[in-house]
Order: sequence, then structure tokens, then C-alpha cells
Amino acid sequence: MLLRFRAVSEAGEEFKRLLRAPEANPKAIRALLDGLDLQGRIEAVRSLQGRRLQRALWRAVESNPRVSVCDLVPPDYPSERPVVFHGKNSLPAFTNFEKICFRPEGGPPDRLWGYNETPIKGVIGPGYYVLHDTPDGRWGGCAFDYTQMPERGLAGWPAIRPNSAGLSRFIYDATVDYMRQVAADVFIGQATRGGGELDTYFVVVRELRG
Repeated sequence: MLLRFRAVSEAGEEFKRLLRAPEANPKAIRALLDGLDLQGRIEAVRSLQGRRLQRALWRAVESNPRVSVCDLVPPDYPSERPVVFHGKNSLPAFTNFEKICFRPEGGPPDRLWGYNETPIKGVIGPGYYVLHDTPDGRWGGCAFDYTQMPERGLAGWPAIRPNSAGLSRFIYDATVDYMRQVAADVFIGQATRGGGELDTYFVVVRELRG
């Protein structure tokens, strides 16, 4: 256990070192993350505290191929089964979260419904969204879109409420998060609102559940 903790800690430090370089190397970043197991990737991603390193990662992977929804969630992944994206955002507090989504039965492969699991969802709301392709998007090929609402969630999920309600409007309302791929199971997003960049980022690690 101690050796694994040390290895994961070293991977997180190496990840940050790569991002502090004058020109971060996206191939080296991918190789590092692809060499870790699921928990190692989550811990490495969650070592990225603050905006500067996440902004550097967003810029480093700009030249990577544009991703689609089917890159985030394979089209043969079973419908009605949740996919969990374990994340870290660049905000000052409450930075760990999960984006959980699913493909509705009979729905197209490039359209998923989901919400955000956070320690403060009781305060800011569940932040429901539709994940869809954005082929003409300036910042990425697909997005978690909070301007669209799913028809329903899965059993046990929080009740759907508008993102314009209560404190949700300060976090999710009118927001679209565009995605880029970092590694096989790692993606980075940038938040936009009203068609403008917010200089706010988040990194997620995909967990496909068997």
C-alpha cells in the first residue's frame, strides 16, 4: 500500500511537472496517465489544484483530434447504465465532483442525460445537463450543455430542477462545457456562458461500469 501511494504521488508530481514546462507535451501527458490504473488517474487528476495548471492542460491538448460523445461514452455501452466521470475543477473550493450520465433506452448514441454529484448539490442544485455533439463548436466537438434539460434521470437520482432556479443560476445556468481529450480515459473541459469563455476548467476521468 505504501509503495502504491508513493507511486501515485510521484505520478501526480510528474503530471504537474509536465504542465509547468514552457511547452507541455501532450504525448508525454497521455503516456503518463494511460500508464496508471483508474484510481491512480483519479488521484493524479485531482492533484491539479487551481486554474493555472488546468489552463495549461487545456491549451496543451488543443491540437488533439476533436472528440465526440461516442469518444466519451462508446456507442456500444449499455443504455440505462450510468457512466461516472470523476472530476476536479479549477474553482477555489469544493473542487472534487462527479459527472454521472447515461444513454436513454432507444436514444441516439450521441446524446446522453446526466447531473453533477457534488458535496454541496443540496445548496447549488444537481446541475442537470445534456451531453451532445457540437460539430461546429469553437472550443470542442462535444459538450455538457446546461441550457438543455433531460427528460428524466435514473432511479435514486435527485429531482430535476431548472438550472435557473436558486443558487444553480450562478453555477450552471446558460453554461456549456466544451470537451477535449487528454488520454484514453481522461478529458478536460472549459466552461462557457453566453458564447464567451469563462477561463474555468475541469478535468475528468471516465469510469465505465461493468
